Amino acid sequence: MNVQTIEKDGKPEYVVLPWTDYQAMLEALEDVRDAALLEDFAVRLAAGEEETVPAEVAHAILDGANPLKVWREHRGLTQAALATAAGVTQSMVAMIERGERRGGVATLSALARALGLALGDLVIERAK
Repeated sequence: MNVQTIEKDGKPEYVVLPWTDYQAMLEALEDVRDAALLEDFAVRLAAGEEETVPAEVAHAILDGANPLKVWREHRGLTQAALATAAGVTQSMVAMIERGERRGGVATLSALARALGLALGDLVIERAK
């Protein structure tokens, strides 16, 4: 690496280096940052603080399936079990899954908490 040091009052103040060396240094820093983020995620995943989304869940939701139903089934819950855990009625869960009701923020938040999800995981805006 061809580096030029510029001093001020006898102490290094600036460094000038070729553009390609600068770009290589930025890429190396980005790789280190990415590796640290990946390691942090792996630790949180192993601790149960994070989870990955199985392809079948993502594909079902992207293909238009109701997110509440997809996540409920993925978690292995019946409508009744989810309703009890969320403090809502089984009929409300069924109506939301069939698209007959949207569910209010409080209801959807309770359902998301019972499923271990963020509210946004249940609220999918479709292009019209």
